[in-house]
Amino acid sequence: MHRILRNHGAMFVAFWALLVSVAWAEEITVEGKKLAEKLDATDVEHHWEPGRSVAWKTGKLLEKQGEYRKSNTHCSAFVAAACLHMDVYILRPPEHETKNLANAQADWLAAKGREAGWKPVNNPTEAQHLANQGRLVVVAFRETNPDRNGHIAIVRPSNKSVDKIPFEGPQIIQAGATNANSTSVKEGFRHHANAFPNGVRYYVHE
Repeated sequence: MHRILRNHGAMFVAFWALLVSVAWAEEITVEGKKLAEKLDATDVEHHWEPGRSVAWKTGKLLEKQGEYRKSNTHCSAFVAAACLHMDVYILRPPEHETKNLANAQADWLAAKGREAGWKPVNNPTEAQHLANQGRLVVVAFRETNPDRNGHIAIVRPSNKSVDKIPFEGPQIIQAGATNANSTSVKEGFRHHANAFPNGVRYYVHE
């Protein structure tokens, strides 16, 4: 009898945990769905191919490839292009070359972003909430080693439960070593030691 009660108790706890998780899933508004559609339209998984020379605005391969290191990626070019298509300014060519642009964008957001309508976001949960409301949010990491490029991505609307965010971060769309239409900050920034969770910074455009 005690074993049966224990089993029923465990089932009740698991069921309650599931209900709480669902109850705390973030709702995506109409504006959030429109933002998701715009981000999906970039088709990032088939453009801004890592290790190849691309046109930064479209992510399409250039006819002349020349020499290009396989380790070179286009996270910053993708973010710049997506922002451009949404008529939002973030540091981009020709104001800065594509080389080491992610570090430069991280510095620019921290120092001059407010002048262009960007402001810091307090925490990753708020970042996901703002994206779900249809706000444009970026997440950036600056490498302290000048020989290494940083990383930057866009927070995409997601109905992931709030309790997951501290462990994996908001959901993002990115170009990089692996282009992904939807992945977590933890996964997307995994190639950068010290990035997740405390090294990344979130910014929302007003």
